[in-house]
Amino acid sequence: MGIVKAEKIESKIMITLHHLDQSRSFRILWALEELALNYQIKFYKRLPTFAAPPELKLVHPLAKAPVLTDADQTIAESAVILQYLQETYDQQQKFKQQNKKDQQQYRYWMHYAEGSLMPLLVMQLVMSNVPKHVPWLVKPVAKKITGGVKAGFIQPRLKDHINYLEDYLAKHEYVAGEFSFADIQMGFPLEALQSRTSGSYPYIAAYVKRLAERPAYQRAKFKEQNLA
Repeated sequence: MGIVKAEKIESKIMITLHHLDQSRSFRILWALEELALNYQIKFYKRLPTFAAPPELKLVHPLAKAPVLTDADQTIAESAVILQYLQETYDQQQKFKQQNKKDQQQYRYWMHYAEGSLMPLLVMQLVMSNVPKHVPWLVKPVAKKITGGVKAGFIQPRLKDHINYLEDYLAKHEYVAGEFSFADIQMGFPLEALQSRTSGSYPYIAAYVKRLAERPAYQRAKFKEQNLA
């Protein structure tokens, strides 16, 4: 069963984050902290198969996470939720840039994170796990096939993205001018990139460290670690 943990109960709460462990949900938890909103968290623990529990399907038919409910609205997809929160609750426009050049970069990185970078990282993860889940008799074949896919397709493309990101972050403190929700969107895949690939990426590492030093990030991380 999902465990309900209330945060910042000072008035009637309408916002609920449906938070699945080991998922992209942390982005939304972080954004809620940046906005200093009243909200509650409903926590869902993954099954031994790593699938989401059936209770999450009662919120969204695909059992997706994150999901945000606000009054009578149910919103899925990280970028859509971040956009909704920014447009609805960022009254001072602190988390979306105002000049046209930075706005274009804001839109670009909000979509690049899941449209270009994460698919390669997911493929890398899947290819690494396939040999662990096949009968021992075919493990050598599975390793050869998945190793070929990684070496011939995934790794060369990831290298291009890493070089691109290193070059960009060498010249930019944040991805779209000042800190914005585009940085929240980018934080997740860049943390995954560091954990799932070998090599030293100094500008990516410095950027991820810069994000992790934000007080709202640290509050969100503390709360996430104390949910289970």
